[in-house]
Amino acid sequence: MNTLGTRVGVALAANAVALVAAAALLDRVSIRTAWFPLLVVVFSLVGLLVGPLVGAVVRDRAPALASGAGLIATLLTLVVTDLVSDSIQIEGLLTWVLATLIVWAAVLAVQYVAPRLTAGRRRR
Repeated sequence: MNTLGTRVGVALAANAVALVAAAALLDRVSIRTAWFPLLVVVFSLVGLLVGPLVGAVVRDRAPALASGAGLIATLLTLVVTDLVSDSIQIEGLLTWVLATLIVWAAVLAVQYVAPRLTAGRRRR
């Protein structure tokens, strides 16, 4: 059963894993652990707003960038989250680029793996 609650849970888990991965792999990304749950919620909400907006703009105005829409949305989501939250700090241009790639890849990986894990449970 692919319920809204399941999709929200998978999205929150994917975003949590992605943010932790970026902080673990990059010295210039820091996360305040006390506020981590709030950070994940803020990041997820911003992503819900930014993702479709970027997709629509790219599709209408720059179709050649459509394949990079996810990366653009991830970067904008990180920027907005960094601006509105004191829970994450990202320093340096290269760190921003690498954090974007890590978060984007980690979210894709978790969203790819999670349905396959739950599909195996449903068959039993």
